[in-house]
Amino acid sequence: MDAKKTSYFVVVAAWLAVFCLFGYRSTFAILAGPMSQTMGWTGAQVSLGYSLMMSIYAITAFFSGMILDKWGTKPVYTIAAVFCMLGFYLTAKVESLYSYYAAYAIFAGIGTGMLWVSSTISIRKWFVGKYYAKMWGIAFAGAPMAQIVLSLGVKPMLVENAGQWRDAMTILGWISLVALLLAALLAKKNPEQYGLHAFGEVPPAKGTAAQQEYPWKIGEAFSTFPIWGSILAFLTSMVAEFLIWTQVVTYWTKDLKMTLDNATNLYIIIGIAGIFTMPLLGIVSDKLVVAMKNEIKARKTMLIFGPAVGAVACLLLMTMGPQSTTLGALICVLFAVYWAIEPGGVVGYAGAIYGRVSLGKLWGLATLIVMGIGPALGSFMGGYLADTTGNFIASIKFALCSFVLSAIIAFILPLKIKVPDQQGVVLEENEDYTE
Repeated sequence: MDAKKTSYFVVVAAWLAVFCLFGYRSTFAILAGPMSQTMGWTGAQVSLGYSLMMSIYAITAFFSGMILDKWGTKPVYTIAAVFCMLGFYLTAKVESLYSYYAAYAIFAGIGTGMLWVSSTISIRKWFVGKYYAKMWGIAFAGAPMAQIVLSLGVKPMLVENAGQWRDAMTILGWISLVALLLAALLAKKNPEQYGLHAFGEVPPAKGTAAQQEYPWKIGEAFSTFPIWGSILAFLTSMVAEFLIWTQVVTYWTKDLKMTLDNATNLYIIIGIAGIFTMPLLGIVSDKLVVAMKNEIKARKTMLIFGPAVGAVACLLLMTMGPQSTTLGALICVLFAVYWAIEPGGVVGYAGAIYGRVSLGKLWGLATLIVMGIGPALGSFMGGYLADTTGNFIASIKFALCSFVLSAIIAFILPLKIKVPDQQGVVLEENEDYTE
């Protein structure tokens, strides 16, 4: 077996999974308006379907991690292909509000819930040390690509006729099915099941045996600080991220009186920049691992830097005026830099601390907690603060504080963990990642 070629298939499969996952997220914002208009539903009623979907997504993510640890990504992507297709296809056929909730929340929730943990952890299973962040950055570039390609692809249909949201969803359903079946075809089991090792692993010193990773149980891991620190750092960033993602266009149009066209064009810059920042920041992160000769310390450093960049972007956002197009573009690039670091970086830190053997189920439960709270809380606080104060400055300040809190939590993340029944060990502190 060509190990390198096999590992590249894993990256392509993860790219397709991320593309479909963020295709759901990015197209909903465009489809929600026409659905409300043609079905006679309020915006809140339509948005509730998305909130319910995210709740089922979070629960499903936990089980997807358990499947991944045992059987790899093939069955996960296959299940996702069927449910993601049905989520779009059945929603396109609904005639009542409750049938919409059933179709979209249940089928889309299960389908998308199979994608996040599986894509991130499959990369971590195959790549560690000086290779992980770059390969994850390449895979994660599927997210901004979906934001650009699928959003812009659907938009002309809806501009022509709002009732074509049904046709748009049907097309998106078939795209999801084909892309995820291809991902399942390309996906591979964990490298150990092929007699291979993860790329980037440091070989044992001469005359010594390779150290076996400890198979963490959920209760054991969740009684330690690093997993909760990772969750809190990720959660606070997610609150800020979803607040910005859901409110920034409205801030530009209502508070700054920009045209919707100009505000939308600015927002798309986040996606365009993300195509480049994700692999580039992955390379930077991996070079930091080599420079520090300590993956845990390097991943921790990036987890401080990422939300700090998000906080700077929030500060600049509050200084914008109606004609601040150049500044707005810079802010979008800064948000793309944050986006390129945080989601994969926190998995990299957790993987460096706890190893790869049990990471699927551990991060599945972490995702259940983070995604069950973060998106809903961030979106709600953004709208609530804007409604109660009459503008979006308080919302942006809330996001700023959340980013700062994430950086502070990352700063206190430990570099070691006590493995059960063993002495406290500093994982990978003295490992040399140079060749």
